[in-house]
This record gives sequence, C-alpha cells and structure tokens, in this order.
Amino acid sequence: MLLIVARAHANGPIAAGEETTAPSARARFRAWRRRRPFVGGLLTAIGGVEMFFSGQLDIGKIHVQLGIEGLQATIIPILLVLLGILVIAMPAHGIFYGVIALAVAVYSLVGVNLGGFFIGMLLSSIGGILTVAWMPKKAEVDAAGAEGDDDARAASSAAESPAASPAASSTEGTIA
Repeated sequence: MLLIVARAHANGPIAAGEETTAPSARARFRAWRRRRPFVGGLLTAIGGVEMFFSGQLDIGKIHVQLGIEGLQATIIPILLVLLGILVIAMPAHGIFYGVIALAVAVYSLVGVNLGGFFIGMLLSSIGGILTVAWMPKKAEVDAAGAEGDDDARAASSAAESPAASPAASSTEGTIA
C-alpha cells in the first residue's frame, strides 16, 4: 500500500487496474538479506580487504616489508574475504564460518601488520561475532519447526499403532 502511495506521489495519479503487487528489486533484496547474516559477512569481508591493502603499504620513505610472513599477510586476508562471502552464501553454516573468522581475525594481530593496524582485525572480529550471534526471525523458525513437528507426529503415531503394520502383527505369534 505504501509503495502505491509513494509511486502516486512520484509519477502522478495511477490509472485504475495499474496497481501491482509484485515486489520491487529492492524489496526482494531486503527479504533475501534478512534471511542470512549479511552484515556480519560484509564486515568480515571488508576487514579482510583492509588487511590485504595494509600489507601493500608505503608511508613516505617507510616501506612495509613482508619478509617470511608474506604468505600469512596474503593468505589471512583472502581467507577472511572468503569466509565473509561463504557466510552470506550459506547461512546454514554461519556459526562455523563465524567462529573460524573470529579466530583468524584475532590471529591476524600477530600475522598481518597488527591486524591491518587494528582496523581490519576489529572489523573482522565484529563481523565474526555478528555472524555467530545471528539467528533467523522467529516466524521462519516456527514455520520450519511446525512442518517438522507434523512429520514427527505422523511417524510416531504410525509406529505406536500395531494395526498400522500388518507384517508386525503376523510375526508376533511366532517364536524365533
């Protein structure tokens, strides 16, 4: 309803029968985003990008040298970006990816220029915490739980009634 009113103000009056109930791209994206830990994954990926660019740093006459830890300074940021993308793409495994991202972000304090000069470490740590703490809306959990409860009730009632399985009643009298 609000979209119709907003559209009427933006484009002038709406002709009869022109009203549509199809959600806009923005509404579809918002619904998609709310079904997953989007902000946590985004912060984790941004922290990884920041760490990557902190390793490629020149400050005046000071050049940050990557020495033997150069592999860590490349692998850790790439891993954090990958974990951020995986959290968004596969929300069912969010807790696992969030814990790994949090551990890698804390380790980056040692492995990557003080964790991207603390900024990348903080962004990735907050992203990991948000990912682990994220839970789907109650309505989605209830809908999934109600379907599972119906299936469980049907299976338990079938298993409890002896008349439900004729094979079980025919073998009751025989002794093996």
